[in-house]
Amino acid sequence: MPALSPPGPVLDIAKRLENEGFETWCVGGAVRDALLGHPHLDWDLATAATPQQVRRLFPRTVPVGIEFGTVGVLDRNGTMHEVTTFRRDVETDGRHAVVTFGATIDEDLARRDFTLNAIAYHPKTRRLHDPFEGQQDITRRVIRAVGEPRERMREDRLRALRAIRFAARFDFDIDRETWQAIVESAPHLGRLSAERVRQELEKTMEQVERPARALELWQESGALRALLPAIEGISSLTLHTLDHLPRATGNRSSQRKMLRLVALFGELSPREAEKTARKLRFSNQQIAWTRIVVEHATRVHAEIGEAHASARPVSPIEMRKWIAAAGRTRIASVLRLVAARLAAQRDAGEAVPGAESSCSLYRRVLRAAFHEPVELSDLAVSGDDLRGAGVGEGPEMGWVLHRLLDLVLEDPRRNTVEELMRLAAELLKRYRNGER
Repeated sequence: MPALSPPGPVLDIAKRLENEGFETWCVGGAVRDALLGHPHLDWDLATAATPQQVRRLFPRTVPVGIEFGTVGVLDRNGTMHEVTTFRRDVETDGRHAVVTFGATIDEDLARRDFTLNAIAYHPKTRRLHDPFEGQQDITRRVIRAVGEPRERMREDRLRALRAIRFAARFDFDIDRETWQAIVESAPHLGRLSAERVRQELEKTMEQVERPARALELWQESGALRALLPAIEGISSLTLHTLDHLPRATGNRSSQRKMLRLVALFGELSPREAEKTARKLRFSNQQIAWTRIVVEHATRVHAEIGEAHASARPVSPIEMRKWIAAAGRTRIASVLRLVAARLAAQRDAGEAVPGAESSCSLYRRVLRAAFHEPVELSDLAVSGDDLRGAGVGEGPEMGWVLHRLLDLVLEDPRRNTVEELMRLAAELLKRYRNGER
């Protein structure tokens, strides 16, 4: 059995509670991950002490969920550790539970979702308490509900999605009866809030190395139909595109997570992608980013395919136009999404550019994005210069500036004050003559 080694501050909190006569156990994901041999950071404690008793015992606490029995205890370094009173459910509507305290550790573990999450470790005696044979299921590599699966799903509909995430994350199977309960629960998933659904998707993108399997299980169970009907018929190719995008870790976690989420919308129109992102309660900034990346990834992917079919390289002009359309700060995300789809197509045996060719193109486009004139602000002339040459404000100014940018995208050597002022004079005549 892998060693279970809670950090010192957690042991100190448990010792203080035990010395005061309150039975205390380590519970939750850290115990599970330690048994799986995975990194485990957040150790939670379950105790016989009530929230009020916990707050009296420790000088610095945070009431993170008093109504559910949870108090955050701050250690000497300011790190918070969650301490929750033994509890049992009294009532639930599939989204929220009413709990009562005064339960035993067995009753507390019985209200948990899956057997691998219902294992407790006593830090004082170093004893594992496993009343639902979670260790055996870990050995068997199976996700199994605690007790009666249908009851567990009725208590909290999110558990259906959590089971799928754990199965994909740990490469486990789902117990047959538990899977049947998930399928039966799927039509009721619409009761979940959009925020909870989005959070579950985000956790999948953050925790699962190859999320295609998780989304395939969403699809097979009926969860996609209930929650995101716009992508219910998502193709295997699009799902496996996700597997070729890096998992959300480290400093780039937020961007990588968003790109994996956006990849789910790769078969939608930009408008439908925006609508789906809005349904999931993305921020306005995320919604705008989603629409732009989906729109331009579709265009870039199609033009790369055309170039490959014609056995010709992508031209510098095409690359500059991609950058100008998507934006200098978004083109890298567009290209990563395109590269992931091409990789999924290669896996499927389709005739697309090779990995080396895709990497080379990515480097060339990024180099152009930051070394060549591709945006209005890169032009050698400004609006003030054009006003001085007689160009009017409003639509006239906008039209002339954008036509100048088009000409510079065709040939960056035109980006000089003298040449652009000459071209502006010609464009102004065309505009005023109605030649647009």
